[in-house]
Amino acid sequence: MIIAKTAEEIELMRESALIVSKTLGMLASEVKPGITTLKLDALAETFIRDHGAIPGFLGLYDFPNSLCMSPNAQVVHGIPNDTPLVEGDIISIDCGALKNDFYGDHAYTFPIGEVSAEVQKLLEVTKESLYVGIRQFKAGNRTGDVGYAIQKFTEDHGYGVVRELVGHGLGRKMHEDPEMPNYGKRGRGKKFIEGMVVAIEPMTNMGTRRIKQLKDGWTILTADGKPSAHFEHNVALMNGKPELLSTFKYVYDSLGIKSDEEVEFRSAD
Repeated sequence: MIIAKTAEEIELMRESALIVSKTLGMLASEVKPGITTLKLDALAETFIRDHGAIPGFLGLYDFPNSLCMSPNAQVVHGIPNDTPLVEGDIISIDCGALKNDFYGDHAYTFPIGEVSAEVQKLLEVTKESLYVGIRQFKAGNRTGDVGYAIQKFTEDHGYGVVRELVGHGLGRKMHEDPEMPNYGKRGRGKKFIEGMVVAIEPMTNMGTRRIKQLKDGWTILTADGKPSAHFEHNVALMNGKPELLSTFKYVYDSLGIKSDEEVEFRSAD
């Protein structure tokens, strides 16, 4: 069952989402060759707690850390470790925070130093596919409309769209209805309702869409060992249109990037 949120609840969810956004922004200045994902995880946990929230992933389904850290061929759910990042890596950082009984949950894939043109294109296409999907999160549409838009955009660039892992509703629980696949057919799936909040999160592989899981029970890898990218936003359906609760602004501020990609998803006031 889809749980619609009141305007007041959506504002509380925006608080939680923005704590995640600020955490990713803080991490953006730390993600560089030589740092370990365990160190980044510790920085994130401290930052989240210092901002009056608790890490949303730590202990959730028995996950052992505050961040899912997934480099290179890891798609999602990577466990932080003491292996240093190196020039040319990419890493998906997926972060959650719980405040005022509501979750925020979103992700950004960072290049480590200079990456190849091929990998840079994967990052750009995956991020753009996120906004392509968000545009279809509107009154009258269904989950299949978002999934179809992401799938077509991504596959038109020759990439594989992961099927087994999907976005989701968000609220007092980390995972609520509906599931938000990154593939699908227009006009199919659950219908969107005013006040619902979802996490839309394309997971795009440079090669095959197929995946495998490590014996740790968490880490998901591409089946062919090629890189994967992952971007995620939290979005509310307000006045029939998508409104971002999360933002990459803090990441861009840290990295000195100018962007107006989120303007169309912000309320006029």
